[in-house]
Amino acid sequence: MTRNGNESDPRKVFGQALRHLRTGAGMSQEQLGRAAFISGDMIAKVERGDRSPSAKLVEACEAVTELGSNGMLTLLWDQLGVFARPFPGWFARWPDAEAEARTLRWFEPLIIPGLLQTEGYARALLSTRVGESEEQIDAMVMARIARQAVLDREKPPTCWFMVDEGVLRRCVGSPAVMKEQLIQLVGLAQRPDIVVQVIPLEAGAHQGLNGGAFVIADLPSSASVAYQDTALAGQILEAAEDIESLMLTWDTLRSEALPRVASMALMEKVQEIWT
Repeated sequence: MTRNGNESDPRKVFGQALRHLRTGAGMSQEQLGRAAFISGDMIAKVERGDRSPSAKLVEACEAVTELGSNGMLTLLWDQLGVFARPFPGWFARWPDAEAEARTLRWFEPLIIPGLLQTEGYARALLSTRVGESEEQIDAMVMARIARQAVLDREKPPTCWFMVDEGVLRRCVGSPAVMKEQLIQLVGLAQRPDIVVQVIPLEAGAHQGLNGGAFVIADLPSSASVAYQDTALAGQILEAAEDIESLMLTWDTLRSEALPRVASMALMEKVQEIWT
């Protein structure tokens, strides 16, 4: 996590290359957008690294002869793998921390944690985004599922997931999607390196309902870092006092959660309602 975000984010590398070609051609973002049948605002987002370029966008830019890419953007897009990491800029560094972590502590008050989601559940969630194309949603779903490879590496992190019981009972997608999701959740929770605990509805109000979702990653080569969701965007936290505060919240929430075996029994019980 010590690397500069601009240098490690492949979308920013691609965006800088596109900007270099565009300015070299003497074109504004709006002019390139019109020539490629893409909005100038989209060109701006790609150049900033805020949005991953789709295959369609790359193909359209290659067709703008004035840009003079001559296949360079296609080659760069393929080599950097930007198509596989359609993450917003503020999230781009987190998958690296996730993949490096020795331990992950993840609390979710509203949804199944991303590393435990089925493709159907992830698609149902991401399809609620306004203004996203089907192609963009497909890319986001595949990127989320690809992150789950961290659970199957040779030495996977020890993962502690804590969810509110409402997460298990909220219908996302359809009953069939929820059935598949709960079956997968129970299966993963049986692994020795994964613990899933549930805060029961009987606990009533708890601290996690105020602060929202967060993840704490213990890294082998540096201090712990955390990711916290907000209404508009997530943020990566590295200050020691922030990590300490989240750890206190985590310990408080664990005191409200059912033990591992009781949590498993509850998940299996709720699984049966999704038919």
